[in-house]
Amino acid sequence: MNTMSRSVLVLNSGSSSVKYAVMDPDSGVLVADGIVERIGDPRPDAGGVADHAAAMEVVFDALASDGHTLEDLGLVAVGHRVVHGGPDLHRPTIVDDDTLVRLKELAPLAPLHNPPAILGIEVARKALPDLPHIAVFDTAFFHDLPAAAATYAIDAEVAESWSVRRYGFHGTSHQYVSEQAAAFLGAPLESLSQIVLHLGNGASASAIVGGRPVETSMGLTPMEGLVMGTRSGDVDPGVIFYLWRTAGMSVEDIETMLNKSSGVRGLGGEIDFRELHREIESGDSAAQLAYDVYIHRLRKYIGAYLAVLGSVDVITFTAGVGENDAAVRRDALSGLTAFGIELDEHLNESPARTARRISPDGAPITVLVVPTDEELAIARACARVLAAGLGDG
Repeated sequence: MNTMSRSVLVLNSGSSSVKYAVMDPDSGVLVADGIVERIGDPRPDAGGVADHAAAMEVVFDALASDGHTLEDLGLVAVGHRVVHGGPDLHRPTIVDDDTLVRLKELAPLAPLHNPPAILGIEVARKALPDLPHIAVFDTAFFHDLPAAAATYAIDAEVAESWSVRRYGFHGTSHQYVSEQAAAFLGAPLESLSQIVLHLGNGASASAIVGGRPVETSMGLTPMEGLVMGTRSGDVDPGVIFYLWRTAGMSVEDIETMLNKSSGVRGLGGEIDFRELHREIESGDSAAQLAYDVYIHRLRKYIGAYLAVLGSVDVITFTAGVGENDAAVRRDALSGLTAFGIELDEHLNESPARTARRISPDGAPITVLVVPTDEELAIARACARVLAAGLGDG
């Protein structure tokens, strides 16, 4: 086996799963990847593991079974996806004990996402103590949003005291995809106005000018904005108070509902868009409504970002639904020719999995599908930290 020149182990630690990937940041080659699921469920028949420490052992065992030893991989760093960096952590950050304390203080801003990420970092630091561990934040790309976009119109003292602002998420993906779109077009990133639509189980939109975001759909938390797989996206804040006062639901119950049993699943009973389309074809009215609400909200954001930007050069779809669901792309952009937006039906229906144009030649606004690669983006961010000595921590 050839020894790798260098590679980065990228970890995405959730409450019950750990996704991992070993990437060569220079070539972009994926050396190995996988996922350990059912953490906390050690029953032999369930296929789970006891805790995150045991999950790390499974990761090492999986790499070994593929013929990879830690020495052969040439690991130079471990990159950790952390959802929320709060108001201060906005660059890839080498994690030390003080950084962990700061991350734990941010847990109230992302109670579902940051605690398992912190646990994953703690376990990985013990397992690989001789490597730098680098936190890469979902919020980082949107840290410098214009004040008009980042500021909520609430009591200013309350917002300041509790760090309430629009942080935005999926930033690693939005940055990577916008850069890839520019590369695909052979155009300087600085010359482009872009709309990026990251449509997966979580979904977000961004408006980007010259490589810098000027607006994004997610807010203080990843709950705001587009309709998602299980999250509601935009909702009247009064709904929360109404359900608390009138339905007798606790704040925790409402938060769980909005996060885990709303969105497409809450309306149509499905999270997989392939199954949702099958239900629609069978005449299921609930599935049809779920799809219609999803598309309606998506079109609202596209229209809003056209207004924010004034002119748009490229609209790019990415992530699981954005890359693979031709119907969503078609319905999101149908009837917008007056704005310079057109789709080539044949190109849109193509099953290709590479970056591709789906608008006709000569269309005023180019429409692309660009696969995202957050793991590679995190690996490259880690490589930049090591090369330049960057980082907030």
